[in-house]
Amino acid sequence: MALEWVVLGYAAAAEAIMVILLTIPGLDALRKGLVAVTRNLLKPFLSVVPFCLFLLMDIYWKYETRPSCEGDSCTPTEHLRHQKSIMKSQRNALLIASALLFYWLLYSVTNLVVKIEQLNQRVERLKNRD
Repeated sequence: MALEWVVLGYAAAAEAIMVILLTIPGLDALRKGLVAVTRNLLKPFLSVVPFCLFLLMDIYWKYETRPSCEGDSCTPTEHLRHQKSIMKSQRNALLIASALLFYWLLYSVTNLVVKIEQLNQRVERLKNRD
């Protein structure tokens, strides 16, 4: 079951790297190629959204079916296992949130960069016409 979390982590890391590369100043020569690559990858990365929802439902199901360990009903080992399980669920929920946030940021930044390029081309055309 750890493979899906590795895949989600790699997807979130790739999204974060693309957002950083698109927003770093001074990469104007590479920006056109980066925008083209990013726009082509936005649709495949959209599969992250339902995948995250599936994993979120998995966390919820595990939370609901987890045996409670309160008071003196548990041994120290069971109590430790219960706390580790809760911490893993919280870590995984944070990974889901970061993957969704990075996808939204990547989508927004890409659209803004495309609009800026279009406006710059418009300004150049207007300057050349005058």
